[in-house]
Formats: sequence, structure tokens, C-alpha cells
Amino acid sequence: MSAPTRRHEPVRPAAPPARVVVRAVVGRIGFYAFVAVAGLFFAVPMLWLVLAPFDATPGLAAEIPSSVTLDNFRAVLENPFALRSLWNSLLLSVITTLLIIAAAALSAYALSRVRIPGRDLMLYVLLLFSAVVTGTAAMVPIFRLVFELGLINRHVGVVLVLAGGLLPAGVFILKDFMDGLPRSYEESALVAGASSFQVLRDIVTPVVRPGLAVIGVWALVQVWGDFLVPFILLRDPNLSPAAVVMFNFYTEGGTANIPLLAAFSLLYTLPVVALYLFVNRRYGFRFYGGIKS
Repeated sequence: MSAPTRRHEPVRPAAPPARVVVRAVVGRIGFYAFVAVAGLFFAVPMLWLVLAPFDATPGLAAEIPSSVTLDNFRAVLENPFALRSLWNSLLLSVITTLLIIAAAALSAYALSRVRIPGRDLMLYVLLLFSAVVTGTAAMVPIFRLVFELGLINRHVGVVLVLAGGLLPAGVFILKDFMDGLPRSYEESALVAGASSFQVLRDIVTPVVRPGLAVIGVWALVQVWGDFLVPFILLRDPNLSPAAVVMFNFYTEGGTANIPLLAAFSLLYTLPVVALYLFVNRRYGFRFYGGIKS
């Protein structure tokens, strides 16, 4: 008779030392504590933004209103420049964003499909100069150029300056989406008799639409919150956007009109929040370029 075979029990891994477990637990608790403090740091201003406009006597602290009122919004409606400034901001943002989307799409498509010596170097140089030479550093020559063109105190001058500053980064971002589009789709359309414009409109644009949404959201938020360029180039208060008009809610001594500032800040923030919700609902912020196989 053969000897019975022994069954080998699986070797269980040794339990980690107690100090390793304690160190991991302490590290995890520290991480959660840091996240909680950082979240509170960003949540308190947002809480003030939501609560202060409805407080009859708002202060700088984020606290529940002792008495809820809408008089702060009534003061905004009575201000002669508040609502007009919101319209000016919307006008500047939409026109500049559409200009950037159109120019960035054409430029990125051309740079993605045409082989030019030094193409990538040129893109990096443009992106570098647009990031380093900011509006503050270049404001004097920009003002002189706009003045020579006769565009001071005109929205056209602000649109051109803002679009020119944001366009290099827009082209750089959108080119990655263009590179992800297979050339075979365009070649098939050309063989079928489509023109270059039809290929761009019916083949390229639907595929890179998430990239266009990225550029659109980014550009609109940048223009919506810009203060320096319209502050320098626009002299008429009736033409000033909301970011500049908000500056007028302070007295010469630097004291803020908190009720008016709180209500106007909430109204100033709502369009950006609405844009975020719309894009998040439409794309879910899962942006990608090209066609997935």
C-alpha cells in the first residue's frame, strides 16, 4: 500500500508588524484631516457667497442670516451700472470665446495635418510667450497699439487683445484632439467628393466637439473674470464689464459696500455655474480626442 499523500496547506502571509499598521492608520487619518481642512478652506468663501446676499446686515463672516431679505438684490437692480455690466461681460465673453474657438480650430487642424519644419517648437514658443508675457507685463505696448488703431473705449479692442492672448494656449490644447482623429476618415470623405470645408464641418468638428467644449469653457471663464484689460482699455462706465464695475462698490477709503457687493457677487457667479452644469450634463467632463476603436 502506498503511503497517504499529505495535503499541503496554503502558506498564509505573515501579518504586518503592529508599527506598520499604526503608521498606515495614522497616515490615512492625517490625509483625511488635511483634505477636510483644505475643503473647509475653500468651502467657507462659497458659504459666504450663498448666505451673505440674503442677510439684512451681512458681514465678512460666513454665518446664517439673522433675518432673510431681498433688499440687497433690489439695491443691485437700482444701481445704474450693475445689470449693464453683466450684459457687457456676457457680450465680451461670448464674442471672444467664439473667435477663439473658430481661430483655434482652423489653426490646430492645419498644424495637425500639415508637416511644417519646426512646427512643435513654434507651438511651444507661442505657448511659452503667452504664459510668460502676460497682460500685466505687456500692457504698455498693448495700450499703445490699441490707441494707434483707434480702439480705445471700444469692445472690439478688448475682444482682440483677450483673444490674442488666449489663442496660443487654445491652439496647443486643441491640436491634441486633432491629432487623435484618423486621417482615413477625411480621405474617405474626400474620395466621396466632399470639399475641404465639408470635411472640416461634417467629419472633423463632430469628432473634436469635446475639445471645442474644453476651449469654450476655458476661454469664457478667463474672459469673464478678466479685470486688467477692460479696466485699462475702457473709459466709459457704461461699457465696463462686471469685474470692473465690482471695483466701484468700494469707497475711496477702501471700505466695501458689503450688501451690494454680496448680492452682485452671487449674480456674477451664476452664469459660470450654469455653464459648468450645462457642460457637465452634456459631456460629463470626460473629454477625449479622436475616435475610440
